[in-house]
Amino acid sequence: MSTLTATLLALILSVPTAPLAPVDAESPVPVAHEIAMENWEIQQEDKVIVDTKNNLGYIFHADGTYINFDVVTGQQRWVYYIGRSYNASTPNWNWTVKSKHIKGDRLTFGPSGRFLRLYKDGEDHTAYGFHEYGQEDEIFNGMDTRFRSMGCIIVRVPIMDLLVSTFEQNGSIDVITVKGIHDLQKVMMTFGEDSTVALY
Repeated sequence: MSTLTATLLALILSVPTAPLAPVDAESPVPVAHEIAMENWEIQQEDKVIVDTKNNLGYIFHADGTYINFDVVTGQQRWVYYIGRSYNASTPNWNWTVKSKHIKGDRLTFGPSGRFLRLYKDGEDHTAYGFHEYGQEDEIFNGMDTRFRSMGCIIVRVPIMDLLVSTFEQNGSIDVITVKGIHDLQKVMMTFGEDSTVALY
């Protein structure tokens, strides 16, 4: 072996390498891949990510296949609503949809009145949830901002149909709200590991 070859081999062998991690066939690594809504089929373990900075939602399968959709989130200010004063920004947190309700106020909750309640950390009952809005076109397109709810996540009727069907088929939906997404795949992989909340 020449001196040059021996030197190169020594250098190569001296570089530390990461240990190989076993691949768990039960938990595939999600690879973010967008598909058209008409090709979407509900699966077990479907999860939802809501970007509260850009007002975008994502529902994704365990393999990372997803569809995205527009949302309206909370006003970026203090409000007085239903008898209390609070910061209406939609909190960034880990949630679970655990119940469905029908509300009588069809302006706030849309033509069907459907409301999917969010439970903080999957345990604590909150006033937050997903719902439609009675004047959908106006709230999504009528102003230069979609920070217009009182803290809930407003979606269009077809997305509410999908979320309700997902909830009814799976019994619950895990949700995270995050302020800004730089790497969707990373958020999918670390789903639910970290939680932060808006300041009140």
